Amino acid sequence: MKSLVEKYNKLKNENPKARIRDIANQLGVKEVELIAISNNNIQLKDEFEAILNEIPQLGPVMALTRNEFAVHERKGTYNTSEFHGKMGQVVGPDIDLRLFLFSWKFAFAVIENDKKSIQFFAKDGSAIHKIYLTKSSNEIAFDDLVEKYRDNNFSKNLIIEAAPQEQSPVSTEKIDIQAFQQDWLALENTHQFFSMLKKHGVDRRHALQHAPEGYSQTISKDKFKEILQKVAKEQIEIMVFIGNKGCIQIHSGAINRLVQADTWYNILDQKFNMHLNEDGIADIWVVKKPSTNGIISSIEILDTAGEIIVQFFGKRNAGVPEPEGWKKVLTEIDNSIS
Repeated sequence: MKSLVEKYNKLKNENPKARIRDIANQLGVKEVELIAISNNNIQLKDEFEAILNEIPQLGPVMALTRNEFAVHERKGTYNTSEFHGKMGQVVGPDIDLRLFLFSWKFAFAVIENDKKSIQFFAKDGSAIHKIYLTKSSNEIAFDDLVEKYRDNNFSKNLIIEAAPQEQSPVSTEKIDIQAFQQDWLALENTHQFFSMLKKHGVDRRHALQHAPEGYSQTISKDKFKEILQKVAKEQIEIMVFIGNKGCIQIHSGAINRLVQADTWYNILDQKFNMHLNEDGIADIWVVKKPSTNGIISSIEILDTAGEIIVQFFGKRNAGVPEPEGWKKVLTEIDNSIS
């Protein structure tokens, strides 16, 4: 029987451009297991906060966060991270992250040919966040970081935990629609939305289906692309959120180059790339949430399980109203979105 190393090398040789995530799925293993078997890669201690606070010393890098159907790549320099317990953030004009360490378990320095990166993985072996060196990065700082946090007790037999089972939402018949809609209309900021869902035991898709009149509407893929094309043409600054159980990565700014490549819809700009696999899209919603600064509008793309693939907002700072350009483009695309 072939070893995992042999199987991996065979598939990699047959398709050199194949991504490690896809090869792992093909082999029925987790991505971190393929990372661990390479003698070039070095497992780091699980001192995630400390490692993240060393990242600014690397200088310009490329940050990557993805989920099953979307990839978010942003170039720039990390600022120092801030943590409150297991929740943290990296805030800066280039790299903007929300971090949830509850699910983090593994960290590796990955060296593949001329590519060097620091990669973080969840308890279930799935990738959470990756930081790639660029031509402008400080490789000496990278080497020093690796030596400082190298795990000398490393074992290639990683203990992978099963992903936790998601709790089933309350059935539609048991939702108090009137109370739910009242709470929606009473929202004071977008951060209260998730706790509102938990309070009523409703998943996001059911929530959007039972939103107050005029606060949610489905749109087609073509309509969504039309919106992004108009946003790019008019240079309307937006925010693009893509995340997973351990990290949400945010781009804020204008977008320019929109490219369709087979089933992937892409933003391919100098500092920011988004790759969206249309095969994963179940529905697309324009959503409105009240706040103390007026209505906040978003586009939310969901998969078949009702999980968010990607969210788009108009670029704004906390405590200020939604930008008029973003509001206007949503209204112009379809007069029924008011």
